[in-house]
Amino acid sequence: MMEISIIFKIAALGIVITVLGQVLKHSGREEMTFLLSLAGLVIVLFWIVPYISELFKAMQDMFSL
Repeated sequence: MMEISIIFKIAALGIVITVLGQVLKHSGREEMTFLLSLAGLVIVLFWIVPYISELFKAMQDMFSL
């Protein structure tokens, strides 16, 4: 079962990355903003992959004969 805390973690990380991205963009470092966004995406994917794996296992168990 998915915990509600993962949603809050993703939202908090999104807010932090958005703020840092705006600061970097206004300081003229657009390439660093892209890397920051990419790093945030990778972090969120690492958090989500176990839940996706659990979902596929549950679907496989449900449809296996």
